[in-house]
Amino acid sequence: MGWFEAIVLGLVQGLTEFLPISSSAHLRVVGEAAGWGDPGAAFTAITQIGTEAAVLLYFRRDIARIVVAWVKALFDRSLRSDPDARMGWLIIVGSIPIVVLGLLFQDDIETTFRDLRIVAIMLVAFSLVLYAADRVGRKQRELRQLTVRDGLLFGLAQAMALVPGVSRSGGTITMGLFLGYTRAAAARYSFLLAIPAVLGSGFFQVYETLTGDVAGETISWGPTLLATVIAFGVGLSVIAWLLRYLDRGTFTPFVVYRVVLGLALLALVGAGVLAAN
Repeated sequence: MGWFEAIVLGLVQGLTEFLPISSSAHLRVVGEAAGWGDPGAAFTAITQIGTEAAVLLYFRRDIARIVVAWVKALFDRSLRSDPDARMGWLIIVGSIPIVVLGLLFQDDIETTFRDLRIVAIMLVAFSLVLYAADRVGRKQRELRQLTVRDGLLFGLAQAMALVPGVSRSGGTITMGLFLGYTRAAAARYSFLLAIPAVLGSGFFQVYETLTGDVAGETISWGPTLLATVIAFGVGLSVIAWLLRYLDRGTFTPFVVYRVVLGLALLALVGAGVLAAN
């Protein structure tokens, strides 16, 4: 991977990670369209450490409060009903599905699921699900009303993003809307829930790359680190913008974009302009 490629892909990762349009799909498509090929699941997971660092910085006060309350509740049973302590447990519970499914389907995630035809189908199919959720969801519940059942359902939705094209934020926000949460509440929990999964996946890929046990493209560390830093800076701005937008905006523009991109991708692969694998 060259330095210019890293700059472009870092920008793509930062711009798309938190929007419900699938960052992994965009990295896959941009790499193929530019003639660079698939940047690989390892590169994707490592650059996501950068965008997740943006989440840690943006929500630093919330995260610190949750961690402190959770630790205190471990030693003081009377504090277990504290909302922040409960949120700590709910983030742990919601992370279980993606950990289990990520380990079970690791080889497919790094190879089979990156087929551009699968990416395109997922872009279109889940755009329709997101549209339906945004239309029928009551949008009344806030995060203080989150239950263990809801946390697990959010987690299952997040796990579907192991397939490029689904979108981590898109999947969890869609589930939140179906469960009656407000757009902003669903997005906020989506960001918090992603922290263990993304950092775990990213550092696991770092370990596998260092030990040489990784499928797909090898990692060029200099460009990859540059892309990760760029993704951090851009992602921080996108978080702030998206949370402001969701106070008044709908997901319809993202739905339209996903459908157009997915159909265009299917056409380009069908015409032989882009290689599916």
